[in-house]
Amino acid sequence: MGKYKEIDLSGVRRIPFAERETKVDTTMFGRPDLDDDSFAAFFEGLPGILAAQDLKSLASRTAHLIAGGGTLILMIGAHLIKCGLSPLLCELLRRGAVSCLVMNGAGAIHDFEVACFGRTSEDVAAHLETGLFGFVEETGMQINEAVRRGATQGWGYGEAVARHLAALDPPHAELSLLLTAWQCGVPVTVHAAIGTETIHQHPETDGAAIGEATFRDFKILCDQLTGLEGGIVFLYGSAVILPEVFLKALTVVRNLGHPVRRFTAVNFDMIRHYRPQENVVSRPTATGGEGFTIIGHHEILVPLFWQGVYTELRRMKA
Repeated sequence: MGKYKEIDLSGVRRIPFAERETKVDTTMFGRPDLDDDSFAAFFEGLPGILAAQDLKSLASRTAHLIAGGGTLILMIGAHLIKCGLSPLLCELLRRGAVSCLVMNGAGAIHDFEVACFGRTSEDVAAHLETGLFGFVEETGMQINEAVRRGATQGWGYGEAVARHLAALDPPHAELSLLLTAWQCGVPVTVHAAIGTETIHQHPETDGAAIGEATFRDFKILCDQLTGLEGGIVFLYGSAVILPEVFLKALTVVRNLGHPVRRFTAVNFDMIRHYRPQENVVSRPTATGGEGFTIIGHHEILVPLFWQGVYTELRRMKA
């Protein structure tokens, strides 16, 4: 006998397996077909469980929305551009899948550099030590010039930089999200936060012009959100700026009497952040919508998801 008293388990209550509810059964298991190398077979063969089921059901929902001409808002941080996903997103714009493209200020910077130079994303640690981090002359001068001119012309930040790129005719124009959206007639908004972006370190920076242009984009986004009822909003890779902007814009829309409550909100990110979860996924959908969070590397999950969407679209048309 041990030193301490043990509980007697002989009196516990038990139930037959048939009476116990379960969350998983074999109909939900994956169905791999290693002899079929098509993406459709792979995607359909994913398990109908947890994130895989969310991915498949969201792909189907998105495909039906696109086919029906519904509103799809795409909000992206700079990370997607640095992960090499601009070609995919540009193709979505060209195919008419996106109703409105929403970016933060860093996204506009990386998009500009990709279009003009075919490369972006400097080594921050190396240049911080020398005091040269963010001081690339062309990027600072050109974007600030574009925004300053745009403010005088009545353009939003996104339109201003897109028009500037069009005039420059950069060597990698086909990879610019800003330029592609503008050419396709898709509203593109940029939401700057003064002091957070490298172009604000330059002597050409005009805070009033930035404020005017980005505020105009906020109002453009508000107008776009009036049609979000029954639509889908995606957030990719912005932990603070875009979730905050979205929450305020949605509040404006509801305050003005637009019944925007029944929509789907989806956050794709590498880790869970507070603001994307609360400001996009949870709070806005609490009175009739539905929210999803998919965690994983953007460079893998984003192409996987959109390939699934277009696989479903082709199946629908067959």
